Amino acid sequence: MRTKPGLLQTQAFRIVLAYVLLFAFSVTALLFFTYWNTRRTLDGQTDQIIEAEITGLSEEYQHFGLQGLAETVRARSLHQGQALYLLSDGRHHAVAGNLDSWPQATGAPGDMVEFDYERPIDGRMEARRARGRIFPLPGDFALLIAQDVHDRYLTERMFTTTLPWTVLLILVLGTAGGALMSRNMLQRLDAINRTSGEIIAGDLTRRVPLNGSGDEFDVLAENLNRMLDRIERLMKGLREVTDSVAHDLRTPLNRLRNRLEESVTRLNASGALTNEKMAGEIERAIAETDQLIGTFNALLLIAETDAGTTRAAMSALDLGEVAADVVELYEPLAEERKVALTRIPSAAVVIEGNRSLIAQALANLVDNAIKYTPAGGRVYIRAAATGDGVELSVADSGPGIPAADRPRVTERFVRLEASRNSPGTGLGLSLVVAVAHFHKAELILEDNMPTGLKAVLRFPKAAIRSLPGTPLKSAAE
Repeated sequence: MRTKPGLLQTQAFRIVLAYVLLFAFSVTALLFFTYWNTRRTLDGQTDQIIEAEITGLSEEYQHFGLQGLAETVRARSLHQGQALYLLSDGRHHAVAGNLDSWPQATGAPGDMVEFDYERPIDGRMEARRARGRIFPLPGDFALLIAQDVHDRYLTERMFTTTLPWTVLLILVLGTAGGALMSRNMLQRLDAINRTSGEIIAGDLTRRVPLNGSGDEFDVLAENLNRMLDRIERLMKGLREVTDSVAHDLRTPLNRLRNRLEESVTRLNASGALTNEKMAGEIERAIAETDQLIGTFNALLLIAETDAGTTRAAMSALDLGEVAADVVELYEPLAEERKVALTRIPSAAVVIEGNRSLIAQALANLVDNAIKYTPAGGRVYIRAAATGDGVELSVADSGPGIPAADRPRVTERFVRLEASRNSPGTGLGLSLVVAVAHFHKAELILEDNMPTGLKAVLRFPKAAIRSLPGTPLKSAAE
């Protein structure tokens, strides 16, 4: 059973996070485009003003020369505004203009440049930003024509400073909002998963709770509850029919067997040779009756295990002791078939389980192993703790089961061609699988090198328990 996913692993949170990232990217792209387009527009307006100033001053220079240009620059510099002028000589000494010194402006002559400068405002010097163009003149003179863009510069700085924080806040607040939304959805989904787990454990009366909001989760819960009602009714009817048939047939079968035994006893007591054949037929009928009774008992046990009705008998048990009891039970059969039955000693392994069910499952595995192992072969039983949990294994040196047939042999009433002529009902491994599912374990069929089959009941770590005074040890110890 999978563990509950963390908040960051939920699909709801991933969807919200993807949306937040997409939204943040979209907002960033939109703001950047707005910033770029606004700056381009403002720079274009500033450049147009500068171009107009350049056109006028060029005409002055062409008509009146350098002296006339200087007079025009001085005249225009008297008006306080956004326009900036500076005419300097070859040593960057100011000849005319409203700038006191040549600014630190880098760029090729004729290109638009931006630079910092200082100007007196309210009796104190203030650093400001300007954008303009530099023109070289004959005689190492240079003319700077610019516009004050300090307000735009401040807006630009505020924008570039605010943009990262805006994106960061979008991510943080969006992620936090997504976590809250995901948590609300997870609470509703947890209720459904919790109810599903209880139903899987055998409580078919459980239903998904509703919160009365009438949203899509309530609609889903109502549909699930109606489906569960239908399944419960069908399962109850099927169980009642199966139990009735099994109980109704088992009783007359037992009576038939008892009468057959009484008939055999009377025939043997009479000592008549003419009754030997009849006695043999009756004994074979008794054997067939025993097989039918065993089939019904196995079906009832599988049904009870699937329904979870035997869960009350769960307790701490030592798998080594269970294995020892099964070995003691099957030693006479193994000796009769000349098969060596051995339990490999290991450290005490204690789990939480149903002793009778695990013993029955292990007995089925051992019975199959002895049945299909030829004379002179060996069957091993081992219970040991591993890194993945606990393993209760039965290994034999028989012919084994082909890998292609292993998924099929655990189905009910399935028997392979090689075992058609041997006694059995095809329910042995089905019962083992039902017991494994009941204990949240799994049955694994694999090769037993060099020959044979190894059947492993692997219990999860959660099943491991410790008896008082019985420390758990790993198989390696």
